[in-house]
Amino acid sequence: MKRAPAAVSALLLTSGLLACVVTPAHAAPPTSPSPDASAVARTATVLRTNPGAVQGSSAESYQVHSTTVDLGGAAHTRYTRTYRGLRVYGGDFIIHTAPNGTYAGSSVGLAAPLTLATSARTTAAAAKKAASARFTGKAEAVGTPELFVDASSGQGRLAWETVVSGWQPDGQTPSRLHVITDATTGAAVGAYDEIESVTGTGNSLYSGAVSIDTTLSGSTYQLVDPSHGNGATCDMNNGTSSCTTFTDADNTWGTGATSNRQSAGVDAHFGAAKTFDYYKNVHARNGIFGNGTGVPSRVHYGNNYVNAFWDGSRMTYGDGSGNARPLVALDVAAHEMSHGVTDNVVPGGLTYSGESGGLNEATSDIFGNMVEFYANTSADPGDYQVGEKININGNGTPLRYMYNPTLDGASDSCWSSSTKNKDVHYSSGVANHFYFNLAEGTGATAYGTSPVCGSAPAVTGIGRAKAEKIWFRALDVYFTSNTSYVNTGNPANTARAYSLRAATDLHGSCSTEYKAVQAAWTAVNVAGNDAPCSTGNDFSVALSPTAGSVNPGSSVSTTVSTATTSGSVQTVTFSASGLPSGAAAAFSPASVTSGGSSTLTISTSASTPPGTYSITVNGAGSVTRSATYRLTMNGTGGGCTAPGQKLANPGFESGTTGWSASSGVITSASSQAARTGTWKAWLNGYGSSHTDTLAQSVSLPAGCSSYTVSFWLHTDSAETTTSVAYDTLRVQVLNSGGTVLATLATYSNLNKATGYSQKSFSLAAYAGQTVNLKFTGTEDSSLQTSFVVDDTAVTVS
Repeated sequence: MKRAPAAVSALLLTSGLLACVVTPAHAAPPTSPSPDASAVARTATVLRTNPGAVQGSSAESYQVHSTTVDLGGAAHTRYTRTYRGLRVYGGDFIIHTAPNGTYAGSSVGLAAPLTLATSARTTAAAAKKAASARFTGKAEAVGTPELFVDASSGQGRLAWETVVSGWQPDGQTPSRLHVITDATTGAAVGAYDEIESVTGTGNSLYSGAVSIDTTLSGSTYQLVDPSHGNGATCDMNNGTSSCTTFTDADNTWGTGATSNRQSAGVDAHFGAAKTFDYYKNVHARNGIFGNGTGVPSRVHYGNNYVNAFWDGSRMTYGDGSGNARPLVALDVAAHEMSHGVTDNVVPGGLTYSGESGGLNEATSDIFGNMVEFYANTSADPGDYQVGEKININGNGTPLRYMYNPTLDGASDSCWSSSTKNKDVHYSSGVANHFYFNLAEGTGATAYGTSPVCGSAPAVTGIGRAKAEKIWFRALDVYFTSNTSYVNTGNPANTARAYSLRAATDLHGSCSTEYKAVQAAWTAVNVAGNDAPCSTGNDFSVALSPTAGSVNPGSSVSTTVSTATTSGSVQTVTFSASGLPSGAAAAFSPASVTSGGSSTLTISTSASTPPGTYSITVNGAGSVTRSATYRLTMNGTGGGCTAPGQKLANPGFESGTTGWSASSGVITSASSQAARTGTWKAWLNGYGSSHTDTLAQSVSLPAGCSSYTVSFWLHTDSAETTTSVAYDTLRVQVLNSGGTVLATLATYSNLNKATGYSQKSFSLAAYAGQTVNLKFTGTEDSSLQTSFVVDDTAVTVS
């Protein structure tokens, strides 16, 4: 009997809203990348020596959720907490450390340390009864109430959480309702539904003719995307249970008409790929889950089902009213999958109520639109409207307008004290409006007219490329689960404060971008306690070019330009920090009047080690302004000194030579065919609890332009599920000490297919290093899955 997967969160498009409900358990979401061990060690020291930084107490314990390490070495480690053994909802926090490991601040949801008693005055039975009464659909199961600390408001309260699973009143939308009752008074204090709703050639419904990646199996093509974590797209045939992967004989999919069932599948497949690419290429996040795993997509769900939802691990799309308008538009797909990003970045996601819920929805609206701009299709160009293609309103209008949210008749364009009481899809308007102002500015724009709130000054936009990175960094390294617009008890835990910290990280304090963030929040009536930037003498520093490479013993130069941004001109004196050993920086001239420029020359020695370095270029006047130069040191002798294939015995034909592997993994057994030759690596396939490993150390020379690891993989399995990853194969990069640097991909029994398919990933981030390439196969207690690897390569050029 297979174990039951854990319940997962999900997201839902219904009644003209991108609304939150809940689903029965489906496929467990992929495992997130392992936290960085050195960053965790540094923050552990901070927690021991400075518990006040997180409003902590001796009654608490902390659990690492994830880490983000910046290029320069600064780290941001997220934690969850328990209080006297009870989970604390809203108790998550982030410790920030400088590159040298010293404490550099924190992001904390609690306004004060917890001091509450943990003995409930109301019973679990009473909480269970109250939860059952709150459920309005068809309930299938009522979970055991959990006693926990509800700190979503910033203050602790002892409460019961009871989960009721079943179906919404429409009978087709899954639901998993979390009901919160006060454990002292028995009063219901809240509830939320966990589900958030809403290269062949493809002819899509909404994006026109598009290129999509597919897999050839025998003589038949499948909508399985090998370039984006093997995300597969299947047809539910207007039911709610089984789903059949789309296949095609000629690799030309759909007709662009709803009558062809493949057409909706093309949109979903394209949307999953473009969302994956957007997060990877724009924000350096390896797909939705951060580990390279693709997103499965299910289309043609239900009958006349006017919804789309994300259930924590996959996308599901209905066909709309009369099954005539499938809800597979690109911004809808990217909106829903962005909820997956938020849920994986912030422990449990941004709390889905009040102002934090509005920020949750706005984040999905923002990145849903940014994916639309990123895809840049002529049939569905970027437009700062939400759901404009699916016509849920029936009159051709979108669900939401980011440039003027009040146009939908319900959303807030300006913050007020009542914003927190609105549905999260309407309180999202404040952040949507802020983001539009930041990117495009206020007044008349190419996308619509954006008004300011009250007498706020006009805003000059900084462009989407800067705005999207500021918002993502705020989410990635600063937002906590209960971050809000305005927080009088904890003013540091606000979107304004955190987006300003993100702007500082990326562009410098009081930079043009920083001031634009301030102005954009002011324009939507969100004030803060951040000090205004000086209106006295100020200047900027810029580099051209911003990066360069050099051979040991040689030099490289860049132009350092300054510009007066306010007040009078002043003298600016230059310096540089972050240089590698054996390197020196010289400025000619050493000082300029703001508005002038200097040449920075970086000289290296024969002993300067290879690698990539972030060098901070400082200009000091009445204030100090900085810019970053990326210096790449080539290997000894210059250029790509040792191109070629770097793995020993890549096809396993010499047995175990060059490899470290579990017993029996490298084999010539005929029951699993090699792709070429006789030998291959066969991990798992036992049908019982088992772990196999395969690894090889490889040295990557510096100074090359391409570093690619590739291998061919065949997966077969006796598992019959189409939704649960019981058996997995992780492909990872480790350093010489055994610390995981990255998980390149995770495959599972869900990827079973006939024949081999080639996988490839970049190792450019580890140029100049010796790393271990490791495959780890893990199998559960029943029904075999075999992962067969052959014809590996690490190619450097």
